[in-house]
Parts: sequence; C-alpha cells; structure tokens
Amino acid sequence: MQNQKEIAKSKRYCIIALFAVIACLLFVAAVVYASDPEESPHFYFVQITDTHYNEPGSEERIEKVVNAVNELPMKIECVVHTGDITQEKLEEESTVKNAIVLFNKFKMPIHFLPGNHDILRKRYKETKHSYTDHFGGLTTYREYNGVVFLLIFTEPLAQAFADDAYDPLVELETGLKRAAGKPVIVFHHTLSVDDFYKNTMHDGWKKEIQDKWVELLNQYNVKAVITGHFHRDEHHWLGDVPLYVCAPISAYWDRQLTYRIYEYRDGKVGYRTQYIE
Repeated sequence: MQNQKEIAKSKRYCIIALFAVIACLLFVAAVVYASDPEESPHFYFVQITDTHYNEPGSEERIEKVVNAVNELPMKIECVVHTGDITQEKLEEESTVKNAIVLFNKFKMPIHFLPGNHDILRKRYKETKHSYTDHFGGLTTYREYNGVVFLLIFTEPLAQAFADDAYDPLVELETGLKRAAGKPVIVFHHTLSVDDFYKNTMHDGWKKEIQDKWVELLNQYNVKAVITGHFHRDEHHWLGDVPLYVCAPISAYWDRQLTYRIYEYRDGKVGYRTQYIE
C-alpha cells in the first residue's frame, strides 16, 4: 500500500515537472519570437526605374507615376529609383534640375542610384562628377523599420572596368558588415544574370565577378536584390537570394508605364507590379 502511494506521488511530481518544462519552453519561444527583428517589421516601399528623362513623353509618364504613388492608400516609406534617371543628359544642368523638381513631387523620400545611361563609360569622370554633384554618393545606406536599404552603383562590375576610387564589391561588403545582422535589401541597376532577347541569350557579368557578388550576398542577411535595366519584369535567384527585376517608366520598345509596390513582411519581400495607361 505504501509503495502504491509513493508511486502515485512520484507520478504527480513527474507531471508537475513536465508541465513546468513545457511552460518554460513556451516562455522562451515567446521571448525569442517577440525579439526577432525579422518578424516585426511590416511596411511598403516603391521602386521606379529607367525613367530616361528627356526622351519624348518622359515627363508626362513620370508625372503619372508620381501622382499614382502619392495617391496610394497604404503608407509608403520611400521610393527607390534604380537607375537610368536621364537619357544620357546628366551633364545638362537644366535637364537635371527639371528632373529633380519632378521627382521631388513625391510625398515620401526618394533615393537614387546611377545606371549605365547616367554615368557613361565613354565620359566616365565627367558624368560621375555630375551625378555626385546632383544626386549624392554612389552608395546609399538607409534604414527603414530595422531593414537596411543598400543602393550601389555597379556599372564597373557589369562592364568589367576598374575605378580606382570606387569598388562596388568593397562597397557591398562594407554595407553588409555595417548592417550587423539586420535584414538588408540591395538595390542596383544592371543585374548580373544573362539577358534573353531577340530569341538569343546574351552574357551578363563576367563569371568571376558574378561569383564574387553572389558569394557576398549569401554570406549575410540579404532578403532581396532589386534592379532595373532589362525593361522587363523578371525574377531570378542569386544563390538563396531572390533577384527582382522591374519594368521601366520609359517607353523604350513600346513598354507599358510601370512601377512596383513592395511589401516587407515576416522577413520576406513581395511585390505588386502596377501598370498605368
């Protein structure tokens, strides 16, 4: 009889201990979930690309996008322009000033990076100087809701030439280290993958350069890479990092007027492509 009581008592202790362990585990899980910075941010931002300002009809097309974005019902943290701001007119003071006035009509902050039609290889020093005078640095580091936005000028990688004063791979690694584990979204213009048009595949970046770029991206907490340049909607993978390619505002090749709304939620990046008549 005594043994049965001791057995029953032991069972009760085991059950109590089991519940205590479960409660501790649930508490720890709740603390970890609450403190995970990737679970809490939820916000929207907009991408525009390849405006090619000063081509025929460009001002009207940009104004339509500005008005559409300003009227969106959700809060937009910022607009990111992923390059080809003008149609090779960065050295024309009046053209650049008119473009800036137009872009400043956005109600939210706008961040720029240069494309291949902004800083020109054939006039590299001159156009680079003009860009930095009017739009700022070749690399931009901003943070929204704990998520780092890293904008990088990558034409030296895309066109495989050296700039002794600016190395995009160094800029990428420096920015990713500065993020210190925070989620990062990388923006640039000419994407690294092969391009398919006129029923033919065309080479992207040189393989050794692309390999270094992809390796760096996958060593850090990069949630997405966002580009323009192709004038098409495309999606690719750079290792485990998604690459999103947005269609342009420009009317090149009879493209429909386009911009994108991105949503960052639960540590992931999704988007909605918006078309304007």
